Amino acid sequence: MTKKMDEMETKNILDEKEESNIQKFFDGSNILITGGTGFLGKILINKLLTSCPGINIIYLLVRSKKNKSVDTRVDEIFDDPVFEILKRSSTKYSFHIKGIAGDCLKPALGLSIYDRKMLVESVNIVFHMAATVRFDEKLKTAIKINVHGAYDIMTLCKEMKSLKSVVHVSTAYTHCPQKTILEKLYPIQNDAKSLMLMAECMPDKLLDHITPILLGKWPNTYTFTKAVAEDVIRTCSEQIPVGVFRPGIVISTYQDPVCGWIDNFYGPTGVIAGAGTGLLRTLRCNPKAVANMVPVDLCVNSMIAASWDIYERHNCRSTKSSGSIPVYNFCTTSENQLTWGEFTAKTTKYGLMYPTLTAIWYLCYSNTTNRVAHMISICFLHYLPALLIDILCLCLGKKPRLLNTYKKIHKFMNVIAYFSMRDWDFRIDNVEDLWNRMTNIDKQIFFFDMKQLDWDFFLQQYFRGIRRYLLKDPLETIPKALIKWNRLYWQHQCLKAIIYVIIFYIFWFFLKCLFGVLLA
Repeated sequence: MTKKMDEMETKNILDEKEESNIQKFFDGSNILITGGTGFLGKILINKLLTSCPGINIIYLLVRSKKNKSVDTRVDEIFDDPVFEILKRSSTKYSFHIKGIAGDCLKPALGLSIYDRKMLVESVNIVFHMAATVRFDEKLKTAIKINVHGAYDIMTLCKEMKSLKSVVHVSTAYTHCPQKTILEKLYPIQNDAKSLMLMAECMPDKLLDHITPILLGKWPNTYTFTKAVAEDVIRTCSEQIPVGVFRPGIVISTYQDPVCGWIDNFYGPTGVIAGAGTGLLRTLRCNPKAVANMVPVDLCVNSMIAASWDIYERHNCRSTKSSGSIPVYNFCTTSENQLTWGEFTAKTTKYGLMYPTLTAIWYLCYSNTTNRVAHMISICFLHYLPALLIDILCLCLGKKPRLLNTYKKIHKFMNVIAYFSMRDWDFRIDNVEDLWNRMTNIDKQIFFFDMKQLDWDFFLQQYFRGIRRYLLKDPLETIPKALIKWNRLYWQHQCLKAIIYVIIFYIFWFFLKCLFGVLLA
């Protein structure tokens, strides 16, 4: 394991004397990034600074938040442990970063006249990642950020004088009502301009009331508004070198800059953290469905390569004349897929290998496709223990919290059930073609071949990363955690024995009463 990690770190060291086609594309470029403070944005910033030494300035569109200035928020980005290697290897990285005050919720991105003019004059490459990723977001907010934000970015890009490439980051699930998702832009029934007008003028209560009608077959406001945003890209793309990048479920880093880094509880990460701490014991999930998960560093590498490919395609006369917008579905490949059942088995194995001190109970987790069995499990494995513990807390004069915690967990479970119960056929022809056309140097620096992904190693590092970065439980505590885990195991077994005895006693009591009635 140590040898493999050393090899990965060695691979990560860039030989600045030898450039690749992609590095040359970024030489001297000014880059605008929206959503740079997010999970995907941090890895993108880190990769550009470490692997594209010829870049000029990275402009980060950042909104002031909680009485913090834009500069303060930009500085806080680099406080994340994922930037430790960058800060050790280079002290001049900050000269390449400039925060720009802006907000996708505001008209024209909330840019000042001076900043807008500067971006128009200097920006060459744009990565638009800013979005609200909450599945249960109010439709008005989702439209303003995801749809209107995309429209404002495209309007800004049309004014840029030296634009080379625009990457609009979407999601592989934009058209999830369909079984097969091709690398193309699909027409939608809802007009983007009408929706933006609704969000601007319609009262909140009325818009909330008609939201289910507007969503139609889409399961949530996130996927719906991202689909509408893609249509905005299509209608506003004239003369703009733009492409749409659709990643699958993005989880931790595979190897770059460190193994297993993660900074959020979204999707499968929340499931692992919940199961590993003993809180989550059941999930409605199809074990035979493909888990369309991708490492964030491979996702970013593919995104960077796509920006170069968009530029190359736009300059190609045949593509330019056809007016087609390249779409990249960055998903798992059929040659190297993982099912949700395999994902559960592997993460459970690593959960037993690397238990956490934050666990409140032993790992007892299972998947089921049956709705009734799932609801019964929730009642007896979630709500009943939570109710008993909260009653005990009240008796001890403490604030009850577990029931409220489970309400949030179940809300999260209901949201992800749509994706864990279904299977899709994602076509990845453009992504595979891009990989095949890259030089060997590019493939080494910007590796994103999902066929070569080692799932066992990746999921092991993923679990360790959740333990370290999210649960704030350093790996040095594993020996202590194993001792606690052993104690929780025997407590779990004792509780099971008590429950079996109670069930047997109740069954025996009713059986005895039944025989008594029959004999009488």
